[in-house]
Amino acid sequence: MRITAISSGTTLVSGLIYNTLALPIRAEDDNNQNDPKDEGDNGAFGTIKSIFDPDEKTKTGKLLPKAYLKDAREVVKTLRESLEEDVKDASKFRRSADAAKESIRQYLSNWKGQSTVVAEESYAAIEKAIRTLANFYSKEGPFATMTDEVKATILGDLKTAEDFL
Repeated sequence: MRITAISSGTTLVSGLIYNTLALPIRAEDDNNQNDPKDEGDNGAFGTIKSIFDPDEKTKTGKLLPKAYLKDAREVVKTLRESLEEDVKDASKFRRSADAAKESIRQYLSNWKGQSTVVAEESYAAIEKAIRTLANFYSKEGPFATMTDEVKATILGDLKTAEDFL
């Protein structure tokens, strides 16, 4: 019985080797080997380049700093979570609001007025959302419950920002 198992295993391995060697080999045209359109997008070189490249393509195809995209995505995520949190659960709401405040502070300290991103649609939308939030709390006070209209406005701005990130 043991001989059968070894024999079957040998047959399986030799069958795989035969099938691999029997596959037709296709020669590629020399002109396709160094296609400049493909450089940097595929293969090991493209992977290594993407690790060290400080820029990243957005959904719209623009190249923006990876650090900006990370900070902007974090602001959008935490602010949205904070706005969608139930205010009746005060401790959970405070945690999400604190996370949003921290991500907004980091975003503003790193990117406010930076010429590399100030003209971007995502930057303008995030700035508008932050400004709307700040205006609401400066008028209504730090413990005011946000109206649905203000929430909808901010969430719309966050959606616009996300579409461009």
